[in-house]
Amino acid sequence: MSNLERQPALSACGGRGFVVAEPVRELLSPRRVTLGAGTEVRRLLPNLGRRMVGAWCFVDHYGPDDIADEPGMQVAPHPHQGLQTVSWLHQGEVLHRDSVGSLQTVGVRELGLMTSGSGISHSEESPRRHARFLHGAQLWVALPDAHRQVAPHFEHHGELPHVTAPGLSATVIMGTLDTATSPGTTYSPLVGADITLAAGAGARLPLEPDFEYAVLSMAGEAVVDGVPVLPGSMLYLGCGRTELPLRASSDASLMLLGGEPFEEEILMWWNFVARTNEEIQQARSQWMGGTRYGEVKGYDGAPIPAPELPPVPLKPRGRVR
Repeated sequence: MSNLERQPALSACGGRGFVVAEPVRELLSPRRVTLGAGTEVRRLLPNLGRRMVGAWCFVDHYGPDDIADEPGMQVAPHPHQGLQTVSWLHQGEVLHRDSVGSLQTVGVRELGLMTSGSGISHSEESPRRHARFLHGAQLWVALPDAHRQVAPHFEHHGELPHVTAPGLSATVIMGTLDTATSPGTTYSPLVGADITLAAGAGARLPLEPDFEYAVLSMAGEAVVDGVPVLPGSMLYLGCGRTELPLRASSDASLMLLGGEPFEEEILMWWNFVARTNEEIQQARSQWMGGTRYGEVKGYDGAPIPAPELPPVPLKPRGRVR
């Protein structure tokens, strides 16, 4: 589920100037965005108060949605560049097609990782025969300048490593947590993990003090470092932590996102991550002109046209508004 807003904002993100160097507890409320045929998502990044967490630059939480009598997710071909998309499901499945020939159904707690690099297009759809509920998160990782022209490719990892403790199980989606490392390709120091807590459980997760972190609540009632975090909200934690206390009063699911603060300043508009307004303009022109991003074969429908660019160009600047 990519950014289908017809009037997307041009977001300036990155840079270390506004990174919180010490532990904090900053609760971020979602912005509700309607995509496609009435599908509502809760957008946590970019947020009014925070634009990035490490290299993580975009987070949408959606569902659980009852799609038993609905087509479910139907996202026509659209382009990406300069980023990685991370598809993560708690319920349902998504069929991925892209312009480098990938065709893959991504299931529950399987990693669908697309590196757009110099440019790729893809579609996402619920299979015709699909589960009743759809619930998951769509996340983007900004590529550093040294790797943002890498050849586009797609990875699917059905088996991922786990970290366990009494009452806790953590699936390592990206990067390394404790001693477990995901097979997903990363281009900057970061971590993404899916955490399941049993009712009444308490645990302390080991963290890297040089990373900044945030926790997204997917389901259930959890307390993160003393702060209740409701489903669809995210708690920004800053840097300087060596561990994170967690507690659950009911069965709960969380996502831990973290990484070294992203030093470069970037521009993000629609489905592109770039460095200058001119690059964004070129990317839009090339998509509308049918060049650079290839063709998604097998999808029954037309590609998504790019929205109009905002009238005033922006320059990259800090990480918060």
